[in-house]
Amino acid sequence: MDMKLELVPIPVTDVDRAKAFYTEQLGFVADVDVRPVDGVRVVQVTPPGSACSIGFGTGLPVYQAPPGSVRGLHLVVADIEKARADLAGRGVEMGPVQDVGGGVKYSGFEDPDGNSWTLQEMAWRTGEAF
Repeated sequence: MDMKLELVPIPVTDVDRAKAFYTEQLGFVADVDVRPVDGVRVVQVTPPGSACSIGFGTGLPVYQAPPGSVRGLHLVVADIEKARADLAGRGVEMGPVQDVGGGVKYSGFEDPDGNSWTLQEMAWRTGEAF
């Protein structure tokens, strides 16, 4: 039985600020921004090349976790130095690249609410294997 993770809810304090950060600074694609009923807003954005999106909004219990409480989501990249430089050039405050051995490298950052993200490069997932 296949199971595909397609959406991870991210708690934010300001939906417009979060949408701008994820689309303008990180380059995620804005897939959904709807207000299906009064008091409810649903925004869904997807990292380029990903099959899984993140969502945030207002008026639904899924969005009521404390902002900044999502920690360590990973964005796997083929070239961490290039990806880090691209995001830093877009104004994202990036941590240093850390080589943890075994062909694995990390560089972290946070969204405006403190939800944390990690760029991850794995040597065996580059080129055709990426």
